[in-house]
Amino acid sequence: MNMNQLIDMIVRTVVRRAVNSGVNAGFDAMSNLGRKTSDKPQVTEQTTRESDPEREKLRAMRQARRAARSAQNITNS
Repeated sequence: MNMNQLIDMIVRTVVRRAVNSGVNAGFDAMSNLGRKTSDKPQVTEQTTRESDPEREKLRAMRQARRAARSAQNITNS
């Protein structure tokens, strides 16, 4: 066995271990992703309405625009 073969074998082993540890770290990160999102408290629609009246005002304006466009499309058809 010459020197180049020995170096290639060592390099392949080191690279394989590095790739495997990176893949394992990626899988671990993805498996923890679902757990982290479930720890957050759920925001209900009622909580949103109470906390931000400006948002409700904008929502009502959007709904009114949609209704006006819908009524206009019906009369033009």
